[in-house]
Amino acid sequence: MKKAMISVAFDAEKLSAAKLYMAQKDLSFEDELEKAAEALYGKYVPAGVREFIELNAESKEAAQPKNHPRWTAGARREAKPKKPRPAPSSAVGVPSATGGDPA
Repeated sequence: MKKAMISVAFDAEKLSAAKLYMAQKDLSFEDELEKAAEALYGKYVPAGVREFIELNAESKEAAQPKNHPRWTAGARREAKPKKPRPAPSSAVGVPSATGGDPA
């Protein structure tokens, strides 16, 4: 799913203290905020709507082939110019491709 950024105003000293004490417990403030947002989503968005969103996201993922060079990162390549093919040689006594008389 496409991620959206959320901006929230919060007291700088409180944020600093929360990050400090969370780090002591090997926790990330951002990870905990993401969990809180998921909890709010689960609490307020009806189950049918959540299911629809999940099914819609799964169908979009299934529609895009994985490991296909067109969709994989870094797969874009410069188009190589094609080498011109040499013109067929004309042999004496052999009719040309245009149907003219051999000269």
